[in-house]
Amino acid sequence: MSWSKKGIAFRTILLKEIRRILRIWPQTLLPPVITMTLYFIIFGRMIGDRVGEMGGVPYMQFIVPGLIMMAIITNSYSNVVSSFFSAKFTASIEELLVSPVSKHAILTGYVSGGIFRGLVIAIIVSIVALFFTELGIEHLFVTVFTVLGTSILFSLGGFINAVYARSFDDISIIPSFVLTPLTFLGGVFYSMEDLSSFWQNVSLLNPIVYMVNAFRYGILGYSDVNVWYSMIAIFVFCVIFYVICYRLLSDGSRIRL
Repeated sequence: MSWSKKGIAFRTILLKEIRRILRIWPQTLLPPVITMTLYFIIFGRMIGDRVGEMGGVPYMQFIVPGLIMMAIITNSYSNVVSSFFSAKFTASIEELLVSPVSKHAILTGYVSGGIFRGLVIAIIVSIVALFFTELGIEHLFVTVFTVLGTSILFSLGGFINAVYARSFDDISIIPSFVLTPLTFLGGVFYSMEDLSSFWQNVSLLNPIVYMVNAFRYGILGYSDVNVWYSMIAIFVFCVIFYVICYRLLSDGSRIRL
């Protein structure tokens, strides 16, 4: 297949995903905005005034990058896992697989849909955050790289979950029992400096710690971990996840329910 035809296939899948996201916006865009607003009010205003400063900035300002990253992670992941599993459940994905469409075009189309939703939510949540505190960008490259890399990584993770899922219940297991605990323990609401040395070492095993801190460094210039190691790790895991996703898609044995 020529590159022009691959481009047409990619754009078709991406436009389908974007239209789906915008068509059901009360389910895809509104709930995370409401949830993040509640976090801003409860943790930022009510609790933040008692906490004072953390990381050298007001507590409200400290948690905003983490909450934005939380929104990116959950929405990028959930968009791909729900969309691809729906196509798998209705067997419509089989028609796409037997067509001459490139597997790379299929994979990047679905992943780009997850990136789109994650970035849209990030922008909306950032605008909402401006009503509660001041935001800036200290390091543009780190900020952009972390947002895109994290969104790609969890979109690929959602794709893997969708391939292995056998029912709609299976697509909620990872978000409920893996992503949520890791995110809440990923330094969104606290600085690792306030933990004991033991729990600091335990926290270093949590991959979301590196993503949250890299993004916080891009926004505030503050991080509990080495930012460059974090960015390298994000890139490496994106490559590994992409290879896994491509092989699962090429194999096709787990696509059929």
